[in-house]
Amino acid sequence: MNYNQVTYELSAGTFKQLPACTMPEIVFSGRSNVGKSSLINKILNRKNLARVSSQPGKTITINFYKADVARLVDLPGYGYAKHSFDERNRWGSMIEEYFQSDRDIRLVFQLVDMRHKPTEDDFQMLDFLHQMGIPFVVALTKSDKLNKTEYKNNLEMLNEIISPFEPQALVPFSAVKGEGVDEIKSLIDKSL
Repeated sequence: MNYNQVTYELSAGTFKQLPACTMPEIVFSGRSNVGKSSLINKILNRKNLARVSSQPGKTITINFYKADVARLVDLPGYGYAKHSFDERNRWGSMIEEYFQSDRDIRLVFQLVDMRHKPTEDDFQMLDFLHQMGIPFVVALTKSDKLNKTEYKNNLEMLNEIISPFEPQALVPFSAVKGEGVDEIKSLIDKSL
């Protein structure tokens, strides 16, 4: 895939607005404020193709980015408490419909904050991907915010907690230092 030729395509706020699936899709999922936009921008070597917000819960649409041989799909962040129950339900339904609608999903990057244990919502998403048999990788974001001891301990702890869900890999990632970028690109290329 040519990472330098990716362009914003469209944002879908409802299931009906999703574009027809005409090429393989690489999906990015995670709770609000876990760093999805930062990860997408970093692997594409762009400053703000995917909009980064200091406020969680800002991505309320499914955003599509088009490359030469695939689409990158940025799902809305989940688990942000300030949104109404109806709004959170709408997102949940849209994400579920997206995954169950016969799209050519080659790989999902499920983002988890490396500094903490996965949230209840993270566990639900990991279980959903596992039960549906969707190939996925766990990207452990914000790895640069840990010292060496915390890094080692948290990596061991997260590996133990997450491995029963059978991800293809656990990749520590830092948008600041670039850790994990090459491995993520390699996993994308392999899936395509």
